[in-house]
Amino acid sequence: MSISELLATTNETLLEGSFFAQVQKCTEKETKSGKPYLEWDLADATGLITLKIWNNHPQFHSAAETAPETLLQFSGQWTQNKYGVDGKGWKFRVLTSEEKSEFLAGDTTTREKQNSDWADVIAFLSQIEDPRLKALCNGFVKQFEDRFRRTGAARKNHHARRGGLVEHVAQMMRSANAICGVYPDLNRDLMIAGVLFHDCGKLWENTYPEAGFSQLHLIHGEMLGHIPLGLELVNKLWRDLPLESWREIGPASEDVRLHLLHLIASHHGQYDFGSPTLPRTPEAYALHYVDNLDAKLEMVKDAYASANETAPGIFERKFPLSAPLVTPLPSVADTEEDRADSSSSPSSNELF
Repeated sequence: MSISELLATTNETLLEGSFFAQVQKCTEKETKSGKPYLEWDLADATGLITLKIWNNHPQFHSAAETAPETLLQFSGQWTQNKYGVDGKGWKFRVLTSEEKSEFLAGDTTTREKQNSDWADVIAFLSQIEDPRLKALCNGFVKQFEDRFRRTGAARKNHHARRGGLVEHVAQMMRSANAICGVYPDLNRDLMIAGVLFHDCGKLWENTYPEAGFSQLHLIHGEMLGHIPLGLELVNKLWRDLPLESWREIGPASEDVRLHLLHLIASHHGQYDFGSPTLPRTPEAYALHYVDNLDAKLEMVKDAYASANETAPGIFERKFPLSAPLVTPLPSVADTEEDRADSSSSPSSNELF
């Protein structure tokens, strides 16, 4: 099974199973009583988990000597509580060469979804009518497609996996396109281009190697962050455009560039969240909320998959969500059987 499947299926009851993962990081720690233990950050194509290795584990010393980036199989019985995933009677081994090739290819479901998402991104870009924005987007994709498709949207909180940025951008483009239909005064071309470029600096902040699931820590990403990097990249690509051939097109090219840069600079929405400026145009506000909406709903989905119930229909709070989740209201039943069940059984949440 994959890490996402492990998170979705485990709870406080033991589950027998095995999974492949890459060691991202090994941290040596101590309990309050001074006993040593290890904390492994593990990753695959679908997500991340942290696994604690106590000093009485039979493979504790082998684990301490295992280098980051090593590809392993884990097998045993697994549980999940508010502290994360834990195992009983579990063991690990290094993958064979054949298993490594299979693992690095990524799981089929994630790979197919990201391929479909990328096709949607290209389709939205093809609909851009402004020749300057169209050329800018096409030049970016032509130069950086491979790197883009192996970059995560974040390090932890949402779409924090290889190719996660493609999933995030594709969903944002769908939302932005729909919102432009509801608010026709929004500049659709600018919105779609803004979605493509809003996190483009993460190609140097949250990217993955050509083979592997451990995010790279690159000096430019650490020292500058993705917003300044995105602004610099767009300016560089803009300078390479044949702007003289579009001198007669309105609005002025410099205005187009400035508005696109503003979307990148303001998309976090607040100074406290890292934006050097606040949204000052309709498209900037729309982009900020589209970005925030997709990130939050991805966090909610992940929380439902991994949180334990603390009471019927109530789940433990998962960081960074601000409150515990409750079971969502289902849609109207699709079958006569479901409708019959709902009509014959009073709601367990009736108050009066």
